[in-house]
Amino acid sequence: MKRQIPGLSQATQSNSDILDGEYLVRIARAQYRWDKSKPYYVVRFEILEPATSARLTFNGRIYCSVKALWKLNWFLRDFDYDPELLGRDELDERALCGLTGVVKVSHKTFDGHPILSLDAFAPAERWTEMFGTTLPDQEAA
Repeated sequence: MKRQIPGLSQATQSNSDILDGEYLVRIARAQYRWDKSKPYYVVRFEILEPATSARLTFNGRIYCSVKALWKLNWFLRDFDYDPELLGRDELDERALCGLTGVVKVSHKTFDGHPILSLDAFAPAERWTEMFGTTLPDQEAA
C-alpha cells in the first residue's frame, strides 16, 4: 500500500542541522533507557546560543554503565545538578529539566550509522568566558 505524506521530502532530522562545535544548551527532557550491556539516558537539549541555532533541539546519549559513570558525573556537575541528590547517588529526571550548560558535539559513524557524540561539558558560565557574550537569562537583568 502506498501513502502520500505531505512534507515528507522536505523533512530533515533535527540532528542534521546541528554542526560540530560548542553550544549553550538547556535540558528539555531526560529519559532512562535500559540496555543489558549499556544503560543510558536520552537527553533532549534545546540550543540557547549561538543565536543562529537558538531553539533547535537535538538528542544525545549519556551512558550510565559502570565504565561510563565518570562522564555522567562530569555532565551532572557541569550542568549544576543538585549536589545533595548526587551525593546520595540519585538521579531525578525531573530535576534535570531546565538545567543549562555547555556541550561540545561532533558527528561520528558507528557500525555504519551516523551518531551525534557528546564530547565535552562545561558550566554555563564558561560560555561567557569562551565567547564573550552574556548568557540569555542575564540579558534581561
